[in-house]
Amino acid sequence: MTFALAMTALLADADPISIAGERAICDRRGVLYFPELRLLTVSDLHLEKGSSLARRGTLIPPYDTGATLLRLQAVIADYQPAIVISLGDSFHDGGGAARMHSSFRERLEALMAGRDWFWVAGNHDPDAPADLPGETVRELAIGPLVFRHEPSAVRVEGEVSGHLHPCARIVQQGRSVRRRCFAGDGGRMIMPAFGAYTGSLNVLDRAYAGLFRRETLMAYMLGTERIFAISHAMLRPG
Repeated sequence: MTFALAMTALLADADPISIAGERAICDRRGVLYFPELRLLTVSDLHLEKGSSLARRGTLIPPYDTGATLLRLQAVIADYQPAIVISLGDSFHDGGGAARMHSSFRERLEALMAGRDWFWVAGNHDPDAPADLPGETVRELAIGPLVFRHEPSAVRVEGEVSGHLHPCARIVQQGRSVRRRCFAGDGGRMIMPAFGAYTGSLNVLDRAYAGLFRRETLMAYMLGTERIFAISHAMLRPG
């Protein structure tokens, strides 16, 4: 990936950015951490997507929940947050929590123990997950920040959302690189999908029209070892 990103800024996971004046760390694994608040945000886990698709006749390996929880476990172990916000579509459908294997449920409950955990309602999972701790909310305001699943059509400073599964594409030296990304302009942020079986949508797609200030839009692309900060001028569709 180095050849294609030679002209971009490189961000180590410890390098903070600002969202509505609040310091945040974009982690290359796809989570957002606010050090002063000890708050970790993750979006679009889509747990039990594999079992949901299987019920509809699409048979794929049923490993997504285990893989997603292992990655989340590693992130939480690193940051030890006091607060975790799961920004909606935590489960792929309303019955996902009930279908989850007991070993996965135990792993998830262990991650939740000793911290405040908020399930933000998503379009895939509008109701509280069955028999799991934590508080289910439509949205959550903490200081200058507002956490919700879908980005608002009208601009809201400090909004952190998911839903659109952003990715970015750049082309350099005739070669193309496409990666999941955080998309932000300093005032609001849309997070990448964290789930193992989730897709992505280019930040130049019309679904993002009007959500960002174009002149300050940055795509923070997820690399293997660090985040790559890409300016709007370098982004390409596709």
